[in-house]
Amino acid sequence: MSDPLALVMYEKLLPGSQIVNKLTDLKFRVQSLDDPSRLVETAEQSKPLLILADTESSRHDVPAAIGKLKQNAGTSHIPIIVFTRDNQPMAENEIPGAALVVGDAAILNHLKQVIDQALEVE
Repeated sequence: MSDPLALVMYEKLLPGSQIVNKLTDLKFRVQSLDDPSRLVETAEQSKPLLILADTESSRHDVPAAIGKLKQNAGTSHIPIIVFTRDNQPMAENEIPGAALVVGDAAILNHLKQVIDQALEVE
């Protein structure tokens, strides 16, 4: 049985690369992506167990990419954990379609618990 796949979408090196390393430590295979416009296509092809997405992008609209992912029948079931700057106002943190929205420090310090919560079946 192979390890589960996590798709991590980030543009900033930190905390993106740290999350990739922590996921590897948790026995996930990791596929990185830096272009939100390829999120749906990549998720359809790679079939990840979950997606972690950084909301900060200087080139793309990450919430719109998440919305497209949730509108696609082949990817709408995938839980999405969104991570964002810790000092960002809560109203800006609301991302439709995200299972969880977590600050940078919290996701780094509590990644296993965040993943467990996102994967819970309601």
